Amino acid sequence: MFRYRRCLGIIVIILALLGSTGCGAQAGSIESESRLPISDHYFIFDTIVNLRVYDERITPEHFAEMKELLDGIDGKMNRLREGSELYRVNQNAGRSPTPVSDETYRIVSTALQYAAASGGHFDPTVGPLVELWGIGSESAAVPDQQQLADALQLIDYTSVSLDESSHSISLPQAGMSLDLGAIAKGYAADVLAAYLKEQGFESAIIDLGGNILALGAKPDGSSWSIGVQDPEQARGQHLGVLKVKDKTIVTSGVYERFFEEQGKVYHHILSPFDGYPVDNDLQSVTIVTEGSMDADAMSTAAFSLGMQEGRKFIERLETAEAIFVTKDREIYVTSGLKQGFQLTNDTYRLMN
Repeated sequence: MFRYRRCLGIIVIILALLGSTGCGAQAGSIESESRLPISDHYFIFDTIVNLRVYDERITPEHFAEMKELLDGIDGKMNRLREGSELYRVNQNAGRSPTPVSDETYRIVSTALQYAAASGGHFDPTVGPLVELWGIGSESAAVPDQQQLADALQLIDYTSVSLDESSHSISLPQAGMSLDLGAIAKGYAADVLAAYLKEQGFESAIIDLGGNILALGAKPDGSSWSIGVQDPEQARGQHLGVLKVKDKTIVTSGVYERFFEEQGKVYHHILSPFDGYPVDNDLQSVTIVTEGSMDADAMSTAAFSLGMQEGRKFIERLETAEAIFVTKDREIYVTSGLKQGFQLTNDTYRLMN
């Protein structure tokens, strides 16, 4: 949920912790604090999930329980997973309401709230377009105009019906399809963070394909250093650094997932208005806030809105801040980040 005021991003974590030499250690292999962090990885929503926990008390059983949590989310909200709750909602489009779990109902409800708040720039009914373009798959290709026109007829978040009494979801037209890829990954990070806190672990990095959740502070109490990816360079090259404690950092950008056809690059952030990849003045938007689910939706919405309107959108929200990177290599930060972001790449200009 969000309060008013205020592909998959790629972010580099700069981990200078305790002189650690064991950053690649697997769960259960730690013998002393000198080999922290203890780590494991999983696969969900076509994304590698990396967990680094800075506490020698964590066990393989804890990691197994977190894998079960992720599998449960994937089993409910992956639209491509046959038999999932979202798969059944989409299969029943134009036919009948589909009861879902409290968890799925809440995520869809939140997605629709962000759709309304962003004027439809974030739209969970974008499934037909995602399917049509196939970006990230071997079948990625530019659709023809008639295909796009047909798909756009099925994009309408305002037509989704939710029944709170039965926790059912209804799509009015056959062919409509919900896609939670721009929000469910963030939700998964929040679920893992909540589990770790419940188990008494207070220092961890949760990385879902570049969606970073920095749990607590580093073991010595200092802030985490999070490097923001340079959208024009290979993974691992950053343009600046954020110092954070107990925050999530999520980026949407043109470089995350894309394909090239006849010399033109097509990225995965699709416009619900014209059906094409969003084409504006931005290369990336990075959100800094408390909840990863919210950050996931905010980053997509702000990117689609563009530099001016996207910045206004984030400034209206109560607890979120953002970094906007333009195609002209200009960087704009919202008011709350002016002291918290350090530019480290002199090929970019910090404009405020």
